[in-house]
Amino acid sequence: MDPSKKRIARRKRHLRIRKHLHGSAARPRLSVYRSNDHIYAQVIDDDAGHTLVAASSLETSVTKGEDGKIGVARDVGELVAQRATEQGITAVIFDRGGNRYAGRVAALAEGARKGGLTF
Repeated sequence: MDPSKKRIARRKRHLRIRKHLHGSAARPRLSVYRSNDHIYAQVIDDDAGHTLVAASSLETSVTKGEDGKIGVARDVGELVAQRATEQGITAVIFDRGGNRYAGRVAALAEGARKGGLTF
């Protein structure tokens, strides 16, 4: 499949998912973006239009261990959960960003749950 068609298909899936997901101050949205090399997570209050907490694999505290990219994604999930609980956020709505709930996306969700977030 042409790479541009893949991007368009993922974008369409993300928009289709976003029609049903809306984060609020009481229960913000945990949004995941996965690139080829890195993974990013944000906790977003859609009512106010603000990012409350963010974490990514670009941060120096997240290192590539023996698990590779999946281990890094798990660490990013734990980091975003730690930062969210410091802000008083315990429950979120998970937005997989048009990606399949498998691999790095599932590992990030697992790390966030391990860190104390519920969804």
